[in-house]
Amino acid sequence: MRKTYWVAAILCIVLIVPTFRIAEASVAGAYIVNADNLNVRSEPSKSADVIGKLNRGEQVEVTKESYGWYRIDAGSVEGWVAGYYLKKASEAKSGKASTAAIQKANHNLEQQGTVTADSLRVREGPGTSHPVIAGLKQGDKLTVLKADNGWLNIRVGGTTGWVSQAYVEMDGAAPAVQTASVSRSSGKLQGKLIVIDPGHGGDDPGMIGTTLETIEKELNLKTAKLLRDELAARGAKVIMTRTKDGSNPKLSERVDISERNAADAFISIHYNSSQKNTSGTLAFYYADKDELLARAIARRLSDGIGLKNNGVSFGNYHVLRENDRPAALLELGFLSNAKDEKMVRTEQYQRNAVVAIANGLADYFAGSASRV
Repeated sequence: MRKTYWVAAILCIVLIVPTFRIAEASVAGAYIVNADNLNVRSEPSKSADVIGKLNRGEQVEVTKESYGWYRIDAGSVEGWVAGYYLKKASEAKSGKASTAAIQKANHNLEQQGTVTADSLRVREGPGTSHPVIAGLKQGDKLTVLKADNGWLNIRVGGTTGWVSQAYVEMDGAAPAVQTASVSRSSGKLQGKLIVIDPGHGGDDPGMIGTTLETIEKELNLKTAKLLRDELAARGAKVIMTRTKDGSNPKLSERVDISERNAADAFISIHYNSSQKNTSGTLAFYYADKDELLARAIARRLSDGIGLKNNGVSFGNYHVLRENDRPAALLELGFLSNAKDEKMVRTEQYQRNAVVAIANGLADYFAGSASRV
């Protein structure tokens, strides 16, 4: 028996040690500062002393990570910075190359593309406010005629319409994006990676409406898809934690999607319930890195979307607590309130809500440069 214990102990050591090495190796490397006046602190904490500052575009060497804080060596200063204000140097370079490729393709119209989303709506015009005229599925081929601020004018068979550029992979270089006016603060979302998490799913329906028996998981997914389209139209990169009603990823898997992709923000979409006759929206946060995001969105949810805004509140939820990226969980109305339930089922309310959320995200990024 004693030999068995020793063998088990040795096997544990052999298996565990490489895991830690891999984790460290995935963080270390060259990064570019993606913020103005980024504070360098003596310890991995927002309360630690500021020992230096970095400017946007400076390159630093990251040596290790601690709960979202990166240990950096900038030559003139060594210390800790918030990891979500750094971008890997390799990714920064590839972004510039992509921009050059887009500019080079200015006159290269009539390109072929492939749909990458599970389902993609074709609309009459370039924006989510235009009616849906057709639908495409993953793998469908299409011809791109022109581009307009995140939307592609496409032709499939005898149908011509508009689709979100975020869900089309070009066979050649990407078409040039023509400048056009969009919703407020939209430029602040260009290139940001947002993870949208439609709550519940699969065998977990979430809340059930007490008056109209609205199923929360279905409403979460519908609203999340509208938000995805809105953000993509403003130039953001969007990843969904689930895209189908039957899917229900574990909470840890939802967080992993956020962390693995180094999301600029994680937004979890829900609808609420209460034994009291409570009404309105609410934004939850867990840590300091989350509160500013939640407050920015909550302020926009008070822009006359149809329900009152109940502000922000601390929430000890797994997708917030275990997430090292800025995260907020949004409750967009009470399914236990007859008035709320009737309103949140309408597409107009959901569109108002997603525009408010997108504006809140834009406000957050616009003010994030000197927060840390």
